[in-house]
Amino acid sequence: MERRNEISIGTLAKRTGLAVSAIRYYETQGLVAPERNAGGQRRFLRSDIRRLSFVMIAQKFGFTLDRIRDLLGRLPQSRTPTAKDWAGISQDFRAELDEQIAALTRLRDKLDGCIGCGCLSLDRCALYNPDDIAAEKGAGPRYLLGDEAVRPEG
Repeated sequence: MERRNEISIGTLAKRTGLAVSAIRYYETQGLVAPERNAGGQRRFLRSDIRRLSFVMIAQKFGFTLDRIRDLLGRLPQSRTPTAKDWAGISQDFRAELDEQIAALTRLRDKLDGCIGCGCLSLDRCALYNPDDIAAEKGAGPRYLLGDEAVRPEG
C-alpha cells in the first residue's frame, strides 16, 4: 500500500509517461533519489512527477543531463519543492532559454543569406565575407553565431 506522499515506480511511470527503465536511468544519473521500503521496492515522492517532467522538458529544449542535474541540485530531495524553490531554478532556466531563442531568431533571420556559404570563414562569399574577414573572429559560422559582420572600408 502506498503512503499518501509516496508512489511506486509504476505509478511514477504512468503519471510521467516515462518507461520504468527511463526512470531507473534517471535515478542512476542522480535526477531522482527514491527511498526503499521494507521489501526493497523503490518509493518516490509525488514531487518526483514534477521533477521528472522538468527533466523531460529541459531535454526537449536541448539541456544536457549535467546541466539539468545542476539545476535540480538546487531543489530539496527530502521534501516537496515549494514555489519559491522552483522560482530559483526558473530564473536560470529562463535566461538560458532566452539566449537560445535569440540565437535561433538570428539564425532564422540570416538563414536565407547565409545558407549558401554559412559565413564559414570561406573566401567565396563576397557579400557577407569578402576577403575571408570572418576568419579573424574564429572558426565556424561566425555571423550566424552572433558576430557582427565587418565590412571592408572602401
